[in-house]
Amino acid sequence: MSQNISDTFALQLQHMRTELIAQLRVQRGGKIGRAEAAPDRHDVQSGDRAQNEAERDLAMSIDARETDALTAIDAALKRIAAGSYGLCTACGVDIPTARLHANPTAERCVVCQGQFEQARGETHPSM
Repeated sequence: MSQNISDTFALQLQHMRTELIAQLRVQRGGKIGRAEAAPDRHDVQSGDRAQNEAERDLAMSIDARETDALTAIDAALKRIAAGSYGLCTACGVDIPTARLHANPTAERCVVCQGQFEQARGETHPSM
């Protein structure tokens, strides 16, 4: 992959990272965690315990997803720095630029990603 294309993706990834971090700070009320930002996290008397637990579980799932997204962005930026961005981490073939535009954090070609997801038991209606 040419340096200009890598630089373009690096800027896009850095922008994605900045936006995600800003979004996390807004959602969390600053630099504290989501649980600490919840005003009624200990006020079970004012609501249903099951509902509070469901909301907490949802918040933890969202946190995990956001953390995974940040991790993927950072990994892609490291691949750019190492000069391996755009190469499938499983088989080494070039990942099509269209795929990278659609998902700048992609680390595998479509075939290897499908095999990876199948091995993990993930299913998607379409790829």
